[in-house]
Amino acid sequence: MHLLWAIPALPLAGFLILFLTEGRLPRAMVSNIGAGSVGLAALLTGYVAWQFISSDSTSFTSSSWTWMIVGEFNVSFRLWVDALSLVMVSVITGVGFLIHWYATGYMSEEEGYSRFFCYMNLFVFAMLILVMGDNLLLLFLGWEGVGLCSYLLIGFFHKVPEFGYAARKAFVVTRVGDTFLIIALFLLFREVGSLEIQEGLVYARENMSDASTINTIICLLLLGGAVGKSAQVPLQTWLPDAMAGPTPVSALIHAATMVTAGVYLIARMQDFFMLSQTAMLCVAAVGLITLLIASFTALVQSDIKRVLAFSTMSQIGYMFFALGVGAWSAGLFHLMTHAFFKALLFLASGSVILAMHHEQNMFKMGGLWKKLPIPFIAMLVGSAALVALPLTSGFFSKDAILLKAWKSDSDFATLFWTVAVIAAFLTSLYTVRMMVLTFFGKPRSEMHELKKESLWHPSRIRTVVPFGLLAVLSIAGGWMGFEFTSDLFGDKGVHAEFHFDPIALLTLGVPFAGVVVGYFLFASDLIDRRRLIKNKMGELLSKFWGSGWGFDWVYDTLIVKPFRFIAQTRLNRNDVVDLFFNLIKFLANLFHHILSMFQTGHVRWYAFTMVGGLLLVFLAVVWI
Repeated sequence: MHLLWAIPALPLAGFLILFLTEGRLPRAMVSNIGAGSVGLAALLTGYVAWQFISSDSTSFTSSSWTWMIVGEFNVSFRLWVDALSLVMVSVITGVGFLIHWYATGYMSEEEGYSRFFCYMNLFVFAMLILVMGDNLLLLFLGWEGVGLCSYLLIGFFHKVPEFGYAARKAFVVTRVGDTFLIIALFLLFREVGSLEIQEGLVYARENMSDASTINTIICLLLLGGAVGKSAQVPLQTWLPDAMAGPTPVSALIHAATMVTAGVYLIARMQDFFMLSQTAMLCVAAVGLITLLIASFTALVQSDIKRVLAFSTMSQIGYMFFALGVGAWSAGLFHLMTHAFFKALLFLASGSVILAMHHEQNMFKMGGLWKKLPIPFIAMLVGSAALVALPLTSGFFSKDAILLKAWKSDSDFATLFWTVAVIAAFLTSLYTVRMMVLTFFGKPRSEMHELKKESLWHPSRIRTVVPFGLLAVLSIAGGWMGFEFTSDLFGDKGVHAEFHFDPIALLTLGVPFAGVVVGYFLFASDLIDRRRLIKNKMGELLSKFWGSGWGFDWVYDTLIVKPFRFIAQTRLNRNDVVDLFFNLIKFLANLFHHILSMFQTGHVRWYAFTMVGGLLLVFLAVVWI
């Protein structure tokens, strides 16, 4: 389908225009190009989706051209859209456009306005290439592009050293996962003889057995790549620090794009993972451990954006868990609904932060629900979906995961389900805590004097409309995406599991229990919270959870500090790495010196060497 190329081409065109004009365009034009290019891509995606649904085809493919040919290695530029990639493209362009629209107002007073949208457009383009690429090398091109753009956007306020450190940390940590992915691609090419995704999936179904060791190794390497990009244990430490970027960046990275890349990679390579029970078990375990760690950590955070960051880690953990227990459709369904309510939560929190003089500490907020009614309602709706209260989009997707996990064939089904339910309860607790600290109680600091503007004022429209659309999707998105995502993989992972049995009623009641307990803990005076915290055990747990369970300390102790010590002391004054390059330099100088000895400038010497060379060739021919 020839229109497929136009979807990523539009954000790319926006990036090129903003990049080449170097910030000389008026801000109004910059916002129209930056947000408009993604908006047009979203409209075109809607048209492609309508064509896809109304046709009998299971996929659309664009025309292709050869990228490179090296021996038997032949790679082409070709885009592929099936039900899975169409869900991803719809989320990236649809939610991405609403975030861009909101950002036109949020970033209006910041320096580097054009640079910001330049990076954002490139980010969307790279993510689209990642999910639409028909071969793994094209997917990897988008994968690395997303990593580069995340570095640029997280460190957007580059004059602040801490923000630059956060950007470098995200870049370096995700590169660890990327190394695993590169090795997986090498092994896939060795086994399959191609990096074409569809060829690889067919090869896996026809030629690999359930006990294939090489298949398990490939899957675990792919999981390593996914863990880095999606901020799962043990490579999750970059995500909370990514909050250094502007709030629209946090919304884009955490809701619709980068952190979902790992989920997409595993889902796309489903046929390989289905043949390895070890790999599936590892995917589920990684998701469960991450969602449990992130949920406890979110309970003790004071920064509103960091609460949402750990919430993202937790919800991505649910998606990994779903894929690991075979609830493929439910996992992708949750990816879609999560994009709706998490984008809403981040954008609403951004409005709160702006009103509070860029203050992000929830303990310095309070009593804002009357002064900021629109952000309050937006966060209330987003929080209800995050908690998975009935009739919200989060309820449909999360319950589908829990019910599918309970009825899975895994030997650890009961254990997995129990841990996931505990995490769901903790989600309710930290969400209630966030809402109470931010919007209720007495005001604990000054806020901006808000301008009284008409609802139809452009600045209000850029806030209210994205809030309204995302709020509708956070509630009705579960209904709209219910049937479409249920058959993504043919596993009936969504609608076939809804039965009013005791387990279904229990999963339904867990969010309510969390909300009630959260109310008594954080909103009422019936329980003395100080007694729970002001003791040795409470302080120790609070400090341990607040540190992200010590992962940063471990990495700093075992990797960062030793590396700095070696680099900054006499132990590595001459830099061991440079020895190899110094050797090359020495050999080049040696050969230069030897050859220059024969360059005398005398014609007789040159004639002699030519005759000598011919004689040697003659002798070699005779000898052979």
